[in-house]
Order: sequence, then C-alpha cells, then structure tokens
Amino acid sequence: MPYESLNLSTPTPVLSWADHPLGWEETQMAKNVASLPFVFKHVALMPDVHLGKGALVGSVVATKDALIPAAVGVDIGCGMCAVKTPFKATQLDGKLKKIRSEVEALIPVGFNENKAADKTVSNWQGWNHFKELHRGVQDLKGKAMRQLGSLGGGNHFIEVCLDTEDQVWLMLHSGSRNIGNMLAQCHISTARELAKLSNTALPDPDLAYFVAQSPHFHAYWRDLQWAQDYARMNRDVMMARLMRVVEKHLAGGKPMKPLLQVNCHHNYAEKEVHFGEEVYVTRKGAVRARQDDYGIIPGSMGAKSFIVKGKGNAESYCSCSHGAGRLMSRNKAKLHFTLDDLIQQTQGVECRKDKGVLDEIPGAYKPIDQVMAQQTDLVEVVATLKQVLCVKG
Repeated sequence: MPYESLNLSTPTPVLSWADHPLGWEETQMAKNVASLPFVFKHVALMPDVHLGKGALVGSVVATKDALIPAAVGVDIGCGMCAVKTPFKATQLDGKLKKIRSEVEALIPVGFNENKAADKTVSNWQGWNHFKELHRGVQDLKGKAMRQLGSLGGGNHFIEVCLDTEDQVWLMLHSGSRNIGNMLAQCHISTARELAKLSNTALPDPDLAYFVAQSPHFHAYWRDLQWAQDYARMNRDVMMARLMRVVEKHLAGGKPMKPLLQVNCHHNYAEKEVHFGEEVYVTRKGAVRARQDDYGIIPGSMGAKSFIVKGKGNAESYCSCSHGAGRLMSRNKAKLHFTLDDLIQQTQGVECRKDKGVLDEIPGAYKPIDQVMAQQTDLVEVVATLKQVLCVKG
C-alpha cells in the first residue's frame, strides 16, 4: 500500500502509511513537527502511528542541523531482539510453565533490578565513559549497573514463539531503563529552558531543540549514543539468560547455535544519508528498514509478530512500523476490558492473566495484520511468529 501526502498546508509535507485519518490531536502533532524550520524534505508516518509526546509515535523525522530530545523520547534505544533457535515446538511440550518461572526468577521485571552486576555486565565497555555523561545522572551508576539485564514494565516483554514451520524463536522488547529515562529528562528540560531564555517560538514546548555544533547538542548526542548502546547491551544480556533457560530445558544445557539473530532499536536518532544529504534521522516508534536490514514488528501479547527484511524505501527514510500501535490508552483499556476478556484473548499463551497486565490486553492494540498490509512497500515478511509464552514487565 503506497503512502498518501496529507493535506496539512505545512512548510514540510507529511506522508502517511496509515490506513486511517488522523484524529484532531494527532493532526495537530503532525502539523507542529512539519512546521519546524530545520525539518528535512518531509515527515513520514508509519502505519501504527498514534499520539505521543511532542511528536507522534510511529513517526520518522529527518532534520538538518538540529535534534529534538522529546521526539526521541525518554526510553532511548528501546527496541527488539529475536533469536531463531534450532529447536522444534514438540520439544516445549509440558515445559512452558517451568521455563516461564525460571525466566521470571532470572530476569528482573517491572521496577525490580538485579541484586548485583554479573561479570558480563561489569565488563561492559560503556562504563568507561560513564563519568562523561550528564552530571544529573552521576549518582545513578550503581543502579544502572544493577538494571543492565532487566526488563522494565509497560509494554516490555520476553517471549517464546513458534513460526509457521513450528520452529522455536526467542524474542524480547526493552530499552535503556531508568538511566536512559533520566538522561532524556535532563536534556529535555535543558532544551525547554534554552527555548524560554532565547524566546524561541515553538508550536509545542515539547519540541524544544538543540542546534548542531552547540555544546548542548554535543552533550545530548554523546549521552544519546551511550544510552542507545546501553539499551542494545541490555537486550543482549537478557537474551543470553533466556537462551540459557531454554537450552537447559530443550537441550540438556548444551549451548545452541542460533540460526538467526536480530537486535534493532525503534526509539532513537542516528546520522544517515538520505536523498544525497547527511541528516539526523529520529525514529520515534519506527524501525530502520534499509535494503536487506532485518527488523522485528511485534503484535500484542496474544497476536502474531513478524520478522521482516527492509526494502530500502527512500520516501519512508528506509523505515517501517515498530508494532501494532495502541488503539486505546492504558486507562481506557482498564475501564473497557475485564479479566475474563484478558483470559479469553490470551488463550493458549503461558503468561500472567491478572489485572496488573489488563492495560496490555490484545484488544487495546490495532490489528497487526492491518498494520502489515499497509507497509508491503517498506518490508517483506521473513517469518510469522505466534507466542506460546509471554513474560510481562
């Protein structure tokens, strides 16, 4: 399905891959971003686009000589990791409950953290640069070390899935935890202060930005790259632990050789070349999908997920959606659905079925097939997965 150019009369056009018109607030948010003077060429909206803070979740914004910290958001480097294993579905028979309880014991979820940093974590090279980070986080090193290898809450998850050939896949979704959040907040508040001091007219205070080559820009860029690396490492550490549990139950503890590994961000900024120019690309709830890039597009905890390969679509800045996208807010989901709905919608999945995860019910998300149908020009599907086990934060 090709994109459409929205009729917004903004200085920069907005191209949308969504199959639905934007609501009033969403339209306003798209207009606000597209009216900023440093936005390059056009703004691209992915099929799962929905309300965010400052910028829409599911938007790709390329900028010349400026970055908007709130557009990247507070979960810097949030993304997905997946491993295709050599195991088959039949090997899981009768073992899912045990695997789930061991994973929950090994990987802290929600606000929990590891009791101490293990060797892999303390040996991470990123700690050598911690002193260079924003002074507002200097007392958080211990916490950051204990949280490396932890899931967090909200829509973060760990899953065991099966593809259409009954092959076992491991998949997880997480980001840069508290340290990424605190770094983002430090810089967002600096950007807002600067805008106030310089009387910069902004369509939304959350669109306060740093100008390239300024000391504030350099400080943010340095911290952003560090947090993105931390997020990737966080997923690697958790995946290694998840693999150990699965190897124990399916291979008698013998290490397995993954058939495919994918680890991709979907909340981040990077310097890239598009339309022959070097620009800063902010993907807020979007995955990079250059020619042959592997990506992961998860559905909700009761729906399908997809491993994809990018087609390198120039108009989308080589991007695709990062999931199904929320249909209703967390509060609305809690009011709208019951525990019985949750049990019914997660049938056949070994997972929590209590009020604490009601806001993550599949019905609160857009149908993933619909989202996929809107981006056939952005990605091709490599594997279709269905979860049989899900650990929520």
